[in-house]
Parts: sequence; structure tokens; C-alpha cells
Amino acid sequence: MSKKYLWQHPSGRWYVRLKGKYFSIKAKEGTADFDRQYWEILTGKRVEAKRSWSALIELFRQTDKWAGFSPRYRSDLEKVFQYLDEKIGKTDVSRLTQPDIYDAMDKNKHRVRFANYIPTAISMLSKFGIRKRWRLDNPALDVEPLKVPKGRKKPHTPWPDWAVDRMRAEAEPVARLIFEIGVGSVQRPGDWIGFTWGDYDGDTLNLRQNKTGVPLSLPCTEALRAALDKAKGGLEFSPMPNRHILTKSTGDPMNYHNMAKVMIAERKRLGLMAFDQHALRYRGVMELAWAGCDDDEIASYSGHTTKAMIQKYAGEARQIMRARQAAAKRK
Repeated sequence: MSKKYLWQHPSGRWYVRLKGKYFSIKAKEGTADFDRQYWEILTGKRVEAKRSWSALIELFRQTDKWAGFSPRYRSDLEKVFQYLDEKIGKTDVSRLTQPDIYDAMDKNKHRVRFANYIPTAISMLSKFGIRKRWRLDNPALDVEPLKVPKGRKKPHTPWPDWAVDRMRAEAEPVARLIFEIGVGSVQRPGDWIGFTWGDYDGDTLNLRQNKTGVPLSLPCTEALRAALDKAKGGLEFSPMPNRHILTKSTGDPMNYHNMAKVMIAERKRLGLMAFDQHALRYRGVMELAWAGCDDDEIASYSGHTTKAMIQKYAGEARQIMRARQAAAKRK
């Protein structure tokens, strides 16, 4: 039986032309998949495979592995899961190929970080699919990540003394608290929102890093201790240990985007947009270096698992310190 509206591109690809639009058939001509895709396009109905990506994603969300991920990591993966659900949710898990993954990454190359999370998510799901016998292989193995174009790379500029002074002198209370947690704890922004009042004993902050799982006990700087005590003293009642330190006006915990929004607004107001919140960690590293800490001592505080970034920012701090010492002698 001949199929109406079929059209073959000179490249060999088949399309169904309906109402002036062309719908691609990805399957090989003469196969059952080709017939199924043709009728799905023609009728506007898609048959959902029993072993679909949507089903696999939903089952994966119920695993202990998913529950063990940090909220920030789950949030990053969820964005990709939603994308996969929309694009290939109804298709059979076993049909995805590595070229399909590269196609999806290329279509999202305008947002490189998201594009590079696609093979990460697919690899995770495929391993789970192999365990369930829904796939025989992992198509995301050895997929090369996209590189951020040089023109789009924005290095984090460490906060200079004058910017630190302005933030401490003029910032609104919530932004000032976020700032002091960033500099004083020397942790990643994703960890700041996790601090609860139970993690603070009046002298030390305790945490387990989201990214590395490393437990840390961090003696507070004078500025951080003062900011925490002021925030705690401003509460109507003594906070429960499980109450988050960084909260919205409603009392609910801040998420990463709430916190970033507060800091962007304050940096704009104070003319500090050149220095972002991620760079507060590097300012903390520099302050430790200025205090005479070696790389191992800094790592014990920051939780860095490699010393490359420590050496970068501590090296800058030590150069500044030595230059100032040389200038003093020069006089």
C-alpha cells in the first residue's frame, strides 16, 4: 500500500509533508519503525513505548541514588530530565544512539552547561536502564563535552579591598549576611543555603560539602560571627536547630536562585557587578593566604580536593602581599 505525503530529500532522508510542513522520519525505509513513525505523524498520535524514557525517569526518581543527591545536583538534573521527557519521553529507551545525544547537545550549544549535562543525565539513566534490561549499552560513554567559546568565558574576579569595604559598610542586612557567609566559610554558593542554626555553635560552622561530601568544621571569622549573631538576635524567637540561616521574608529557606537574586540586586545598587558571588570563595582563599596559611591549611578550610585553584588565587594573594612588603622597604 502506497503512503501518501511521503517525500524524500536528496540526502536520502524521508519526510511526511502535511499542511506545508515537513516532519522527519528517522527510521530506515522498509522497517516496522518507519511504518510506525509514518502513521504517528499522519494521525497526530504517538504510541508511548512501555519501556519509555518517561517511565525510566520516573522509576529513577524513586531510587536511593536519586534521594542521595544534593538538592542542587537534583535541580540541575531535573532540567535535563524535563527536556528529555519533552523530546523523547514516549520513545523506547533502547532506540537512542550516541549521534542522537550529539544532536541534542548541538541544539543546545547556546547554553553549554545545560548541553553538557545531557550526556551526564543520559549516562545515569542508561546505567539504570541496563540494570532493568531495558538497554544493552550506555550510548553516553565517551561523549565529548562542548567547550565554552573563549569569548563567552567569564573568569571570576576576586573581590578587592575597596569592594569588600563597600559591601560591609552599605549592604542591606540579608545581602551582608550572604556576603559574610561566602567570604568567611570559603565554600561554594550551593553550600551557603544549606547552613542551619544547628550548624552554628557560636564559634564554628559545620557542614558536609554538597559537591564532595567532605565534612568540615569551620571556625568563623570575626566578621562572620558578628553577622550570624546579629541575624540570630534579630529573630523573634530563638531559632530551632533545623531552621535555615538564609531564609526568605516568609521564613522559608532560600534556594540558590533566591540568594543569587538578592546578591545581584545589591551588587547593582552598590556598583559591584564586576564581582560575583562565586568569587567570594576566592576572596576567602586570598585572605587565608594573606594570613600566612600554606596550601594544605587553605585546603583544610575550603575543602578543595585539588590545589590548582588554591594555587591560582593564593598565588595572586601572595604576590600582592610580597609587592606591598617590597613597596614598604622601597620607601
